[in-house]
Amino acid sequence: MSLKRKAAGAVEEAAKKSKPSGTITSFFKRNAAPSTTTNGTAKVAAAEGPAPKFDKTAWVAKLTDEQKELLALEIATLHESWLAHLKDEVTSKEFLELKKFLKNEVQSGKQVFPPSSDVYSWSRHTPLNTVKAVILGQDPYHNVNQAHGLCFSVRPPTPAPPSLKNIYKALAIDYPDFVPPPNRGGLLTPWADRGVLLLNTCLTVRAHDANSHAGRGWERFTQKVIDTVVKVRTRGVVFLAWGNPAQKRCAGISGSKHLVLKSVHPSPLSASRGFFECGHFKKTNEWLRERYGEDGEINWNLDVPPEEAGV
Repeated sequence: MSLKRKAAGAVEEAAKKSKPSGTITSFFKRNAAPSTTTNGTAKVAAAEGPAPKFDKTAWVAKLTDEQKELLALEIATLHESWLAHLKDEVTSKEFLELKKFLKNEVQSGKQVFPPSSDVYSWSRHTPLNTVKAVILGQDPYHNVNQAHGLCFSVRPPTPAPPSLKNIYKALAIDYPDFVPPPNRGGLLTPWADRGVLLLNTCLTVRAHDANSHAGRGWERFTQKVIDTVVKVRTRGVVFLAWGNPAQKRCAGISGSKHLVLKSVHPSPLSASRGFFECGHFKKTNEWLRERYGEDGEINWNLDVPPEEAGV
């Protein structure tokens, strides 16, 4: 959703302060993705050629005043590695209409989740050049202290929701030594920091009203995110598509460059129909090891204290 109106006036100054080749996470340092994971495992970024030249300051300067206001959140919090590829999409008529809708939601007194600073946290935890796997979700959690911009993930002290508990069960079958987050938690930022893009189809939701922002334009934007991964990460990415909606998102992805793993959704309504035994986590690492070597594998353990997990 859009930031408050006064934020728009600070947009150009924010753009000037961020170096063209740097990140824009100084606003939200607690969400910055480190160069190594919390357990010291270095990220593996494929050598896919130089990133496109993107002068953020010059791009912002060309925006109209209305665009600067509507796109204040994207300018301040969408990681530059992604913005360089999504800049045309965010200035499209469809996306600006979405931002107007979100602005009206807030101005009419609606509470929207996740908090505005977390809408694009997936982009900051997992810059484009670090993506090795993609897990696709649908709608953000719609209750207090749940959604924070990463699909399936919840902030502590919120306990892991039922679908996430089932994900843990499947992981324990693949890796019997799997360790979940402390205190029955559901924080998945360690995965995101290790190259797992945790992306919802819709990035916002009205409080206590599931799917309330579906069909407003997020689907087009997040499909562009997926398409960007497919296009840019040419050495290969694993897509974990759980449930029909996620599988439709992955339709057309080339099996020669990428791997799409399909299963039923981990929801208690469907998990018993094959999710627990799908083996996706081990299959992901086997495929990544072939492409990237042993350093390309993902450490799925989540035994990271919240204060060390970028909360």
